[in-house]
Amino acid sequence: MTMRQYIQKIATGPELSKDLSREEARDGMRCILSGDADPVEAAIFLIALRMKRETMPENLGVLDALLEHTHQAKTTVDDVLDLSDPFDGFTRGLPAAPFLPPVLAACGVATISNGAESVGPKYGATHRKVLRAAGVNVDLSPEEASLQIANKQVGWAYVDQRVACPKLHDLVSLRTKIVKRPCLTTLEVLLGPVRGTKRTHLVTGYVHKPYPPIYTALARSSGYASAIIVRGVEGGVIPSLNQPSKLVSYRDKESDTETRLDPADYAIKSPDRAVPLPENLPPQEASDEIKGPIDADALSQAAATAGLAALAGDAGPVRDSLVYGAALCLCRLGCCPDPATAAEKVRQVIDAGHAARRFEAAVQ
Repeated sequence: MTMRQYIQKIATGPELSKDLSREEARDGMRCILSGDADPVEAAIFLIALRMKRETMPENLGVLDALLEHTHQAKTTVDDVLDLSDPFDGFTRGLPAAPFLPPVLAACGVATISNGAESVGPKYGATHRKVLRAAGVNVDLSPEEASLQIANKQVGWAYVDQRVACPKLHDLVSLRTKIVKRPCLTTLEVLLGPVRGTKRTHLVTGYVHKPYPPIYTALARSSGYASAIIVRGVEGGVIPSLNQPSKLVSYRDKESDTETRLDPADYAIKSPDRAVPLPENLPPQEASDEIKGPIDADALSQAAATAGLAALAGDAGPVRDSLVYGAALCLCRLGCCPDPATAAEKVRQVIDAGHAARRFEAAVQ
C-alpha cells in the first residue's frame, strides 16, 4: 500500500477509521524514515495514529522500522542497563537521573543512557544538556560508548539520538509542528544503542496508568531481557521522594510484576517530592502550559552543578534521588535482596567517592 492508502485507512473519523497491521505500520514508518513520504503525509500519518489511539500491532510495526534504522553496538560486558528518561526532558524540577549511570557503574551495573538535545513538547533539561554542562562528551558513537562501558574505570556512557538513530532525529522539527505527542515519544526510549553480550535491561519511566503493559510488551519485542517501568516524577526513572509510587517489571520470561515503592523502605525522608528548582533561573518564552517557563540550558547547568555536588557527598534531594533510583534498579536486577540493603550499598559507593571517580573517568 502507499502512504496515501495508509492515511485513508486510519484517518477517516472515529467510526470509520481502521487499524493497520504490524507490517503496514512498519512500512508506513519506513517511508517516513527513508524520506519517501511527503512531510505533510508523514505528519498526518503520525497524528492520525495518535488520535485514533495506536494499537499494539501498530506500535510494534513502528518500533520495527525504528530499530531497522538504529545504529547498535554490542559491548564486551555481559549485562548492560539501558537508562531512558523522557527525551523531552524536565521542566518542573532539577533532573538527577543524568548522574545515575556513574552511580550504578560504581555498584557494578554497566549503564548506558541516551536522549536528545531538545525535543517537544516540553523542551526541558535533557540528559544531553545536563551531561554536557558537566563536561561529559555527549557525542560518542555506539561503538565508542560500548568501549567506554567495557572500561573498568568508567563502566557507563551516553549515546545521543543524533548518532544512534539519525533518521528519527531528523523528525524533531516535524514533531514540533504536529504539537501532540506521537507514538515516537513512547518508542524512542526502546532502541538500545548499546547492547550487552548476553543481556540488556531497560529502565524507563511513565506517568499515565495504561502505559506499563505497553512498555513491557514493546521492551520484549526490542530484545530486552528485563524491564523496569517506574512511575516517576515527570515520567522519569526516579519516583517521588515523599510519597509511595510503583513500578512494573519483568525478568527473563516471567510475567509482569507490580511492585509498590515507598521511599521510607530506602531510608529516604524528604520534604520534597523532587529536587526543587533553584531561585532566579532565567525564564524562557513558553507558548503553552507544557513547555517549561524556565530556560532549559540554565536549568541544565544548575542540574549539572547539583549533580556533581551530590556525587561529592552533599546531602539533600539530589543525593536522595540518586540513592532511590539506583537502589530500586539493584533490587529489580537481583543485585541486592531488599531496598534497605540496596540503598545502603548506593550510599557507600557515593560516600567512598567511587561514583564520583567513575564520573570523572568519563570526563577525562
